Amino acid sequence: MIRSMKYLISLLATFLMFASFSAKADIIVASAGPMSGQYASFGAQLKAGAEMWVKDVNAKGGINGEKVKLVIGDDACDPKQAVAVANKFVSQNVAYVAGHFCSGSSIPASKVYTEEGIIQVSPASTNPAFTDEGGPNVFRVCGRDDQQGEVAGNFLAKEYKGKKVAIIHDKTAYGKGLADATKMNMNKKGLKETMYEAITAGEKDYSALVSKLKSKGIEAVYLGGYHTEGGLIVRQMRDQGMKTKLISGDALVTAEYWQITGSAGEGTLMTFSPDPRNNPEAAPLVKKFKAAGIEPEGYVLYSYAALEVFEQAAKAAGSTDSKKVMKAMKKGKFNTVLGTLSFDKKGDVSLPGYVWYEWSKGNYKQL
Repeated sequence: MIRSMKYLISLLATFLMFASFSAKADIIVASAGPMSGQYASFGAQLKAGAEMWVKDVNAKGGINGEKVKLVIGDDACDPKQAVAVANKFVSQNVAYVAGHFCSGSSIPASKVYTEEGIIQVSPASTNPAFTDEGGPNVFRVCGRDDQQGEVAGNFLAKEYKGKKVAIIHDKTAYGKGLADATKMNMNKKGLKETMYEAITAGEKDYSALVSKLKSKGIEAVYLGGYHTEGGLIVRQMRDQGMKTKLISGDALVTAEYWQITGSAGEGTLMTFSPDPRNNPEAAPLVKKFKAAGIEPEGYVLYSYAALEVFEQAAKAAGSTDSKKVMKAMKKGKFNTVLGTLSFDKKGDVSLPGYVWYEWSKGNYKQL
């Protein structure tokens, strides 16, 4: 009887061990960004791309015979919350992070991922410090603000030569970094800004700023910041009878911008990478998104591509071990919905830089 009990206990222990192993067999990947708060539309873009990729990769049998599971982290574009999300991912045995969105979140979270050996690929964080100061595990599939700032600064210096331009930023790592890069390049080309101001993100009333812009006769406002503040500023400029042009960066690539501005947003200019929805290779995926009721605008396809890189690198490495995948990422070329891409020594992507878009009648189109 005692022997039988010992045998049953041994059998049960073996069963539990294998059950535990099976439960952990899934490859866990993560998407992180502002799933709540004023920038939640961008979090929704990252989440939509990640969810579609997981659905597609599992339909093909997973990666190296293992299915993939997705976990979502909400950092609300807050640095402290981003670090908490990163630590939670560590406890969840996440193998790969497609995130975060805001540079101010990605940079502090990257310290955790570097320490724990987790690969991080941001679909959207453009501040140069992210990869300049990041570890060997840090990559991005989007461009950099020094590239974006060069395009914007050169444009302002040429198109507004001898005119009054204001440079505004929201004090964030992204917003200030982009504004300063634009200012530097504009100054190099011979145009000095009439105003350089900081605003507080999240406010609803920018009338004092708008009155100051009006009193100084500002003809163009360059905003380093997000669509929420940009939308309110342009609407309040129009309310005060100003025809001043609003010019900004890639954080205006969301339909929410027009929802805030309405017709006041007509003619707003922004820089963003060439729209991946126009890639012939992406057409079937774009169609699939639209059939699911999702417009793959902004960073949806960037999120999908960040995970395509993991899929292809893990298959090339024959493993999801971070060191082996990282090595494959640094050496390989990857066929993605963004086009064929590779990474340099810093982890920056080889894709084309920035082009101009204009908001008109509720949509933005490449010029």
